[in-house]
Amino acid sequence: MTRKAARGLWAVLLTTAVMSTAGACSDDGGGASTKASEAASAAASAASRGSDVVASATAAAGEKLRGFKNGVNAKHDVKLGAVSTDRDGRATSKITVTNGTDSPKSYAVQVTFRDANGNLLDMVVVTIDDVGPKSSKDAIARSNRKLSGEVKVDVGTALRH
Repeated sequence: MTRKAARGLWAVLLTTAVMSTAGACSDDGGGASTKASEAASAAASAASRGSDVVASATAAAGEKLRGFKNGVNAKHDVKLGAVSTDRDGRATSKITVTNGTDSPKSYAVQVTFRDANGNLLDMVVVTIDDVGPKSSKDAIARSNRKLSGEVKVDVGTALRH
């Protein structure tokens, strides 16, 4: 199989995986198709760039989100902090989730790391368990590898259950 064909296959597989995850995650009456489209675009972009590392991180993130059953869209519950670099050279960002419900909830937050041009550099999913009712809890998103240059973060998908 040629490298170009392999990248195309990765794009199809990743797009399918991300769209099936995002399509089942919305409780806001219409955001699921937008999330699926954005996630599929990120997956296709990663695959088309031919980066095995990014493709692997994207696949791992999709797998972790699929394992988070019966989640509802909670992107509005999540805030990301500024990007910094840890002593190992990996990009990090503080995640704060705020549970506005009356019962404890757990969260799965997909964080994307992008360069100044918006190109996907890396992707991770962080789980934050047992966030108390009407309270907040912090965690750290850490890139899978060293990233250089200007790095920005955003929330790809956030699920609550």
